Amino acid sequence: MRQKSGTGKAPAEQVIKGIRRATRKQYSAEEKISIVLECLRGEESIAALYRREGIAESLYYNCSKEFLEPARNGLPAIRRGRPPATR
Repeated sequence: MRQKSGTGKAPAEQVIKGIRRATRKQYSAEEKISIVLECLRGEESIAALYRREGIAESLYYNCSKEFLEPARNGLPAIRRGRPPATR
């Protein structure tokens, strides 16, 4: 009867996850903003946009949420009731 040694190879699933992590595209802030702005222009549907760009639907919605969140909260000067600074 064979005994397994402690130096066995990693399971195939872990190897695949490692490869996917290493090859996952990282989008810069500029790329995310341009994608969100393209959608806000309304020239094409959201589905067509993320198919064309090769991004996941969830990535688009997360980026748009991050991009629009400050607008929902209002500018700090306006929330505090102070007039904006003029030069």
